[in-house]
Amino acid sequence: MDAPSPWIVRWAPLIAPGGSVLDVACGCGRHLRWLAARGLRVTGVDRDTAALAALRSVGELIVADLEAGPWPLPGRRFDAVVVTHYLWRALLPTLVASVADGGLLLYETFAVGQERYGRPSNPEFLLRPRELLDAAAGLHVLAYEDGVVDAPPQGSRRVQRLAAWRAGSATAEPPRLLHDSSPRR
Repeated sequence: MDAPSPWIVRWAPLIAPGGSVLDVACGCGRHLRWLAARGLRVTGVDRDTAALAALRSVGELIVADLEAGPWPLPGRRFDAVVVTHYLWRALLPTLVASVADGGLLLYETFAVGQERYGRPSNPEFLLRPRELLDAAAGLHVLAYEDGVVDAPPQGSRRVQRLAAWRAGSATAEPPRLLHDSSPRR
């Protein structure tokens, strides 16, 4: 099993204890397994029936083609929505709407420039500059990164990453960040 994304690992502690997590295009379930092992209630959606079959004991699993069919979870909201290495632009507003009050959107996928490093190279599957920020309008952005990541054994990748929070009310405070990553002077 592949290790979870360091981006997801970094922000997952802000998910409410025992909270519900939706993993979109979950594939073989690297994040589902990792999040479930931390006591979170997980739901995975993917079109690959065989991949989901191996995850039966992990949580709720939904076989759905997100690009050709209807959204399989209408009206449901989650304490966190996790998306890695997947982009279907038509789905972005639905994903943002699926974040519950006080919940998080954790997103990491390939961006324009990735074609220099390998697949994917089709612009349909590469985020344009600031596209994740624009998609998360209405959420409070906790962190955003846009650049090249050197990550053995995969090698270099061009990505955008976002961690964003939905306030439960106009006076709600964003979650406390777990560490100070600002440069030291």
